[in-house]
Amino acid sequence: MRPSKLKTGLAALLICGAAAAGARAESASARPPAPMPPARVVSINLCTDQLALMLAAPGQLVSVSKLSHDPDSSSMAEAAQAYPTNGSGAEEAYLLAPDLVLAGTFTAPATVDMLRTLGIRVEQFAPANALADVPARLRQMGAALGREAEAEAMIRAFESDLAVLSRTPARRPRAALYYVNSYTVGDRTLAGDILRAGGFANVAAEAGLSRGGTLALEQLILLDPEVIIEGRDYPGQSRAEDVLHHPALRALTGARVAGTLTDRDWICGTPKVLSAVRKMRDLRLSLEAGE
Repeated sequence: MRPSKLKTGLAALLICGAAAAGARAESASARPPAPMPPARVVSINLCTDQLALMLAAPGQLVSVSKLSHDPDSSSMAEAAQAYPTNGSGAEEAYLLAPDLVLAGTFTAPATVDMLRTLGIRVEQFAPANALADVPARLRQMGAALGREAEAEAMIRAFESDLAVLSRTPARRPRAALYYVNSYTVGDRTLAGDILRAGGFANVAAEAGLSRGGTLALEQLILLDPEVIIEGRDYPGQSRAEDVLHHPALRALTGARVAGTLTDRDWICGTPKVLSAVRKMRDLRLSLEAGE
């Protein structure tokens, strides 16, 4: 190739390269800037309290709901003590000058509507109905807080630990979850999934209950589960609690009444559910060992 033609070709390439670089720069400048993470976050729901406590950057979370300080309800009650509480009302949340409010899908619609009318961003979280929902809730909270990397790291740890805890057993003992007022839950609930992950078969399925419902004491006795896991009997007096102390439960010769194992770790779809799965696995192993 002649020198003149070579110079012409190089010049053309340089011009094309410059034009392409300019187009990329123009395209990048045309994109909207990434949204800034919220600086003041208020949570008005027990489960969003705990997710935010796990993922929020220092100083980002400014208030949590009153329930988060209750050790009977909150798995992170100790950590929550460092934060002021709110009564989950729109007026109180607004006065805290948040740029993000975290709520549940069952938070009063009037509260959510009022906050949004006042120009406050509200992010709502659905309750977890299965262990598989935990990563989704963590990912949603990570995105809401601008803490995606921290959320993904927590998801990886959760999934790894759950895989170890929930290895399929050789045999699944038949178990019943039994609460105040003869209430029980089936497999399509977070508690039912915790029971399954711990290695048990849920007798609620035999009674036709996939979610929640009443399991009469007589029906429970006829089902004759190998273990009965009771719900918590809270302080106070109610005839609805009498079923947990009924002599018929203690008279079941083939069933072990394991006592109260369903607690605050069973309520919300956070990595704290791993503690509940671990208790169920340990209970199953103790049954296998004849303890």
